[in-house]
Amino acid sequence: MAVAVANVMRKPPPPSAFFTPAGLSDLSFLKLLAAMAGDIVSADSGEMPRYQRRNARCLVRRIITLVVLIEFLIETRRPLPNSAVLCFKELYIVVHRARILLEYCLQSSRLWLLLRNREISGYFQDLEREISTLLDVLPLSDFCLTADVREHVELLRRQVGSSRIYVDYEDEELWIQVLSFLEEFGKGRIPDVSDLKSTFTDRIGMMEARDFESEIEFLQNQINSHEGAVDTEADLATIDGVIAVVRYSRFSLFGAQEVKESNKRTTRRPPPLPVRDISALPKDFCCPISLELMRDPVVVPTGQTYDRHFITQWIAGGHQTCPNSGQNLGNAVLIPNRAIRSLISHWCAANGVASNSPATGSISASASTASKAALEANRATICILVHHLSTGENASKATAARELRMLAKIGKENRAMIGAEEKAISFLNLLLRSPNPNAQENAVTALLNLSINDANKTRIITQPGCLRSIIRVLRFGLTPESKENAAATLFSLSSIQEYKKRVVEEPGGVEALVWLLKRGRLRGKRDAIVALFNLSTHPDSWERMVGSGAVDALVGAVVEEDGVAEEAAGALALLARQRVVAVMLGWEEGAVAGLAGVMRVGSERGRENAAAALHEICRRGGAEVAERVARVPGVARVVQTVAVEGTKRARRKAAALARLLQRREWGPMPLPAPASGWRGAGWGVETTGEMSPVAVPVAVL
Repeated sequence: MAVAVANVMRKPPPPSAFFTPAGLSDLSFLKLLAAMAGDIVSADSGEMPRYQRRNARCLVRRIITLVVLIEFLIETRRPLPNSAVLCFKELYIVVHRARILLEYCLQSSRLWLLLRNREISGYFQDLEREISTLLDVLPLSDFCLTADVREHVELLRRQVGSSRIYVDYEDEELWIQVLSFLEEFGKGRIPDVSDLKSTFTDRIGMMEARDFESEIEFLQNQINSHEGAVDTEADLATIDGVIAVVRYSRFSLFGAQEVKESNKRTTRRPPPLPVRDISALPKDFCCPISLELMRDPVVVPTGQTYDRHFITQWIAGGHQTCPNSGQNLGNAVLIPNRAIRSLISHWCAANGVASNSPATGSISASASTASKAALEANRATICILVHHLSTGENASKATAARELRMLAKIGKENRAMIGAEEKAISFLNLLLRSPNPNAQENAVTALLNLSINDANKTRIITQPGCLRSIIRVLRFGLTPESKENAAATLFSLSSIQEYKKRVVEEPGGVEALVWLLKRGRLRGKRDAIVALFNLSTHPDSWERMVGSGAVDALVGAVVEEDGVAEEAAGALALLARQRVVAVMLGWEEGAVAGLAGVMRVGSERGRENAAAALHEICRRGGAEVAERVARVPGVARVVQTVAVEGTKRARRKAAALARLLQRREWGPMPLPAPASGWRGAGWGVETTGEMSPVAVPVAVL
């Protein structure tokens, strides 16, 4: 996980996180150190980070001088005093950290480096100070250095001893320009396209659409893995806002042109940054909870000072006492400690340390401003994307659908805005019939993400032909993912009671779910079974479920125990409330044995569902069905076991089932046993339309 440079990590590893190799002679160790330092030096002739270039080159020059010293000692083969060995072991750790920092800068995105400009500069300064300390204690007089080597080392000592933190203020100004676009969107104004081009393309160097997409992907990863990478709500909102601006700029400057995966820049996750040395920090400037330099010191009622972020987390966790003193915090009013904050700022300035206080840390927009700006930028982007869906070429439509899919995935506001955009769902519906597998998959997944919003469920259901198109993708989709996401969309739509019947009655829908449950991948089976479960909750769905073979498929899922038995047992429990279904299940020994098996070895939820299903089968099926259930080997024993050891619900269902199995006076006589198989007109189930399970040709799907 990429970690931030704004702060020491939330849970910093101990100093022993970096170990020097053990068991090497002094000469072998020096050769290893020279090789590692040489790797860094060789990088100087290759690619260097676009930002932090000056700091990076300066660090490499320092290491070049150290390599000169190390190679001299290797050539002379003089034995090293113990103090020198210790210094070189510390230098090994410093060089290792330098390599990590340079890799971090090289692999991070442009905008991320601009956002963290000051903090990363502080990391470079930390390494300079550590090199200076090591040179001060290194016993150079014991090495018998030649004049030129001594001159190089003495010059390096003077340089690192007098160095100060370097922050590139042109980079700062460039980041401020990016934030100005956020402010424009926050005020309801759309930035001029020429200004966007000047900043992102001409100055930052994002020359192609793929560069914009790579930046978006990297920044989104920082949000998704923000523990330790994004420090405050303002940082999080700022990154989210910048992503929205970059996305709008991408489609404003380059349209919806397709970026092929082979041409897309891969965004590598940068290595974790080394932990900053906090041993030199004044103790009074560190938060007692995190041991970090305080960003926003506050005083609690007991008189102790903490960082606001960490004491707030402490209190939110339910603690009512002061971490240091153990006294009761009372009303826990937090008062800013401006005196300590001022002292921290002065100390940071005097020691060349990048201050992490809100006033002097990374430049961010306020959380409210950035959130509003992101909303408006996404709204503008959605308008562009819907326009491309309606008038663009096939490739542009596929790209627009993919981006709408991503927008609908990451925010409820985006889902609402896309759904409210005129004809957005209509155009996605048309794309479901595209011969392009990517276009079809992105369109159905976009509808799935949009359907999380209840208003969008209504728009999708009422859109002429949309439900039919989703079922067509479920049956004949061009990729397994398309079929699975179509099934998940039906599940989402059927979460509203009045839409369950519409989904059940749509020709071919239940049959396609049955096929996916029987022959799909594990994820597809789960999508199909939860959709069937949802549909089973409607009281009028059972005839359709029986006639389409859904009951047969659910029994098969219970018997096979292939990861979906729990959900299948739950659906059977619902369907068994109909007497016809209860009798069918009771007469099928395999179904009863399968449910008993789930009660015996299934999860807690599975045991509950299986007990409920058997209870409904016996209660609704009548005396003869209950007697058949009782005669299935192992049922009585597992019912007794669950009645004692199961969860509260499972025990209740098992106890009720046990009473039914022992009862002598039953309700009305059951329907006659079926002559053969599960399905047939003898069950009194009227089948219309595409109810036969063979209505979904396997070869086509």
